[in-house]
Amino acid sequence: MGKGHKDKVAVITGAATGIGQRYAKRLAEEGVDIAIVDISDGGETCALIEAIGRTGRGYQCDVTSPDSVSAMKESVLSDFGRCDILINNAGIYPNVPFEDISFEDWRRVLSLNLDALFLTAKAFVPGMKERGWGRVVNISSSTLATPVTGYVHYVSSKGGVVGFTRALASDMAPHGITVNAISPSLVPTTGTLETEPRSQERFQSIANFQAIKQIQQPDDVVGTMAFLTSDDATFVTGQTIYVDGGWVRA
Repeated sequence: MGKGHKDKVAVITGAATGIGQRYAKRLAEEGVDIAIVDISDGGETCALIEAIGRTGRGYQCDVTSPDSVSAMKESVLSDFGRCDILINNAGIYPNVPFEDISFEDWRRVLSLNLDALFLTAKAFVPGMKERGWGRVVNISSSTLATPVTGYVHYVSSKGGVVGFTRALASDMAPHGITVNAISPSLVPTTGTLETEPRSQERFQSIANFQAIKQIQQPDDVVGTMAFLTSDDATFVTGQTIYVDGGWVRA
């Protein structure tokens, strides 16, 4: 069991499926109760958490909406009393040539991939500050440091995630709160499989550039998340950790 995880409460966005669901399962195995926040129903993840013997509750929420996040926060605090760990995992991954990106497209990507982090942190970090302990993990992307095309809005949003992580880490360090980011490679999930028109070919082409020439799987990311949310990572903050098989290794 991870050091310091026992009986903590985690809020995980985008946890109904995919990597977010894997995060929830791993933390539950470490002794954490889970608030599953998603625009979709989180019943499947709740069942996984309950089968492990921890409490899992789902909250349907639009994390780009201040009102929706505020309502979700009140429900989580009513049910669990606090949030110790916040994992900002929700995001979208559209591939669109720059000249075809509308301002509405731009705002939609920035809103979900970046604005939502601000809203959820505003909701739960003050409580962490009061208690003198907290862990925030944001999800960036290895595309920020690789020559990909068709992702101007996506890469811009993930650059913002890194800046937000560094700045919030500086503000929160005196209060026992660490803030870090994880940058995975392209991982096969429901979202990426829907986005990539030639997904298997695309995943393999990226794997060929990695030092570890295997297509990254969701479970490859969860160990780093478990470390960053534990007491073992007390002295790690403001960092972006590339968990991508060595796709980025400069």
